[in-house]
Amino acid sequence: MDTVGLHRPMSPGLPSPHHNDQMLADETTDGLTRRSKRGTNSADRQLGTVTTSSALDRSAPATGPRPVLEVTDLYVKFGLPDRQVHAVTGATFQVGAGEIFALVGESGSGKSVTALSIMGLLQPPARVEGSIRLDGRELTTLKPRQLRSVRGREIGMVFQDPMSSLNPVHTVGKQIGESLRLHLDMNRSRARSRSIDLLGQVGIPDPRNRVDDYPHEFSGGMRQRAMIAIALACDPKVLIADEPTTALDVTVQRQIVELVLDLQRDRDMSVIWITHDLGVVAEIADRVAVMYGGRIMEEGPAGEIYGHTRHPYTSGLLRSIPRIERSTGSQLAEIPGTPVTITTSPTSCVFHARCPMEADDCQTSLPELVPTDRPDHRSACLHHAELEEAGELWSDVAAGTRRVGGDDRVIVRGSGLSVHFPGRRRSHSVVRAVDGVDLEVRAGRTLGVVGESGCGKTTLGRTLVGLIKPTTGSVEIAESGGRRVIQMVFQDPFSSMNPGMRIRDVIAEPIRILSLEVSDLDARVAELLEMVGLPADAAGRHPHEFSGGQRQRIAIARALAAEPEVIVCDEPVSALDVSVQAQIINLLRDLQDGSGLAFVFIAHDLAVVRHISDEVAVMYLGLIVERATRDDLYSSPLHPYTKALLDSVPVPDPDHVRSSEPLHGDLPSPSAPPAGCRFHTRCPIAVPGMCDTDVPRLRPVAAHRWVACHLVDPDSPHIRQPQGGERQ
Repeated sequence: MDTVGLHRPMSPGLPSPHHNDQMLADETTDGLTRRSKRGTNSADRQLGTVTTSSALDRSAPATGPRPVLEVTDLYVKFGLPDRQVHAVTGATFQVGAGEIFALVGESGSGKSVTALSIMGLLQPPARVEGSIRLDGRELTTLKPRQLRSVRGREIGMVFQDPMSSLNPVHTVGKQIGESLRLHLDMNRSRARSRSIDLLGQVGIPDPRNRVDDYPHEFSGGMRQRAMIAIALACDPKVLIADEPTTALDVTVQRQIVELVLDLQRDRDMSVIWITHDLGVVAEIADRVAVMYGGRIMEEGPAGEIYGHTRHPYTSGLLRSIPRIERSTGSQLAEIPGTPVTITTSPTSCVFHARCPMEADDCQTSLPELVPTDRPDHRSACLHHAELEEAGELWSDVAAGTRRVGGDDRVIVRGSGLSVHFPGRRRSHSVVRAVDGVDLEVRAGRTLGVVGESGCGKTTLGRTLVGLIKPTTGSVEIAESGGRRVIQMVFQDPFSSMNPGMRIRDVIAEPIRILSLEVSDLDARVAELLEMVGLPADAAGRHPHEFSGGQRQRIAIARALAAEPEVIVCDEPVSALDVSVQAQIINLLRDLQDGSGLAFVFIAHDLAVVRHISDEVAVMYLGLIVERATRDDLYSSPLHPYTKALLDSVPVPDPDHVRSSEPLHGDLPSPSAPPAGCRFHTRCPIAVPGMCDTDVPRLRPVAAHRWVACHLVDPDSPHIRQPQGGERQ
C-alpha cells in the first residue's frame, strides 16, 4: 500500500540541526520579505514583535541557497474522449528552505493538479511534462518504486478532506505507524511510541489513549491534526497542504494555521500551502503564486502581492473577500463570469474575457511571467505597469435601498426549541443538539446564526423548516402553508438535487408539490432562472453540467419557486471560491432588497455573516449565548465565546498581528455538556465555583441585545474581568 506523508524521525519538539543557521539568516535579511507571524507561544510573539523568513531572490533563478523544490515548465494534460484539457500550462516556481509558499486561485485553476504532479500521484489519462526537482534530484524520471521512497519520506501531503483520506477501519495510531514501518523500518513498539509522540506534537489531548481511536471518533479538527501527524512522521523536507482548512470552523482553522507555523519553524521545513482563502494566506505565507487557467499569473512576496498587486485577477480576488472592517453598505466586488477550462495550447491571456483592463493585444499575445517594478515580484500581465495608475478596477457597487425594518412582522418564531437525539452507544444517552432556543425572524431582515460545527446551527435551521420535529418547544409561522412560507437552501446543492432530473424539473418540483397556480410553467422557470442570473436555456441541462456556484443559484431558484417569505440558507457559500461567494452574497441581498424576503443565514464565516445579516445569534453547544444587532455584536462583543470567534477570523493583511491566542480545545460532546456555563471548559476568564456550577440564562443587557454570561454587567454592559483569585 502506498502511504503518503512521512519523514525522518526527530526528538519531539526539537528544532532541526539547521534551525539556528536559519534563524540567523532570518535576522539578517534585507527586509524585502514580509514579516511572518510564527507560533503564538514564541517569545517574539508575546513581545509583539515579528521575525522575517528566509530571503531568497524571488525572480527566477534564485541567487541565494539552492531551492529545496524547483518546478520548471510544468505541463499537465488530461486526454478525455471528446477533448484534451490543459490543466497546467508552463508553471515555473521555486520553494526555498524553510519557506511557506502559497498557491492560490479559484477552483479549476490548476493548484491541486500541480501538487499531485509533485507527489507523482497523477495517473492516465493525465500526462505530465516538464521538470520537478527535489534537492536537485529529478522526480519525473523516477521509477514507481523509487518515487514511493520519496513520497512520504521526503515530501508529505495533507489532503483537503481528512475523513476520505484516513482509512476508517484502522486506528489512527496504526495509520501513523504504517509510514514509520515502511520508510524507517521501525518495529511495532517503536512505531507506536513514535505515533503517540507525534499526536502530542500536533495537539491531540491524551495521545496515549487516543492513539487507538478510529478516525470517526475524532472531530474534524482532530482528524486534520492526525493527517498532519502522518505527513510529518518521517520529518519531510517539503510539506504540501491542499486546502487543509477550507471546511473547518474559524477557531479550528486558526489552531491548524498556528500549528503548521510552529512545526514549520521548529523543523525548518518548506511548506506549499494550497488554498482559495486569501485571509489564511496572509497569515501564513512568505511568498505567493496566483494561478488561473493553469498558468501562474502573479508571484512574489506576500506583502507585495497584497500591498502592490500587479495583476487584475489578483486584485479581483482580494476585492471579493468580505472583510470585518469593510463597510456593509455596498455589494462585494465580483469577477464576472466563471473560470475558464483550457482545451488547446493558449495563445492569448487566459483571463482576458473576465478582465476589466482587456485590450486588443491581450487577445493576440500570451503574456509570460516577467519582473515588475516591485522587488522580487513577477506578473503575467501585458499591462501590469498600468495597474497602479488604473485606480480601483473592481469598485464596490452601492447596494440598493435596504428594506430593513419593513412592517416589523415576525414571520417565524421559535419558542423553547429543543431537539434531542438518542445516543448511539448507550440507549439511555441523549445528544442535545438544540437545548432551549428562542428566536424570531422578521420580514425583510436577515438573521445570521454562527458558531462552530456541532453547536446545533444546522439542526436549528432544519427544525425551523419542519424537516426535524422538535423534542420540546414550538415553531410558529405567521400564516398557513408551512413549507410555502419557509424554504431551505442546503450547503451542498448537488446532493440536494436529483441528478437524473433536468433543471426545469428541479426548479418546478416545489410548484407541483404545493399545487401552485402557474399558467405557463416553462415561462415561470425561465423567470426564476433570470432572477438568479442564469440563462433560460439552462432549464434543459442536468445538475452535473453546472459549476458549484451555478448549482447554488439553481438551489436558490428552486426555493424561490415556492414563493416563500423566509429562506433558511445553511452554509450556502462555505465551499465556494471567494469570487463565486461574492456573487451569491450579492444575489441574496438583491433578492431581499427587491422582494422583502427574510433569511436565516447559517455560517461559520463571520465576515460573510457580517456583510449580509441585520441581526446575529451566536450558538454554543445547543444554546444561544449572545444575540444582538450586527453592528453592536461586531463592534463590542460581550460573550467570551463571541470574542474568540471574532478574534479567529483571518484578516487578508500580511502585516496584521493578532492580539490574542487561539481558542483552545474542542467542542464538548453534546451528549454530556459541561455543568454550569457550557463554555467554561474553554473560557479564558471562567471563575471557579460560579461558571462551572451555575447555568447563565440568556438575559437582556441593552436594547436589542441579550447575553448568557455571568461576567457581563447588566447595568453597564461589558465583560467584568475576574479579580485576583477569581481567575481560573
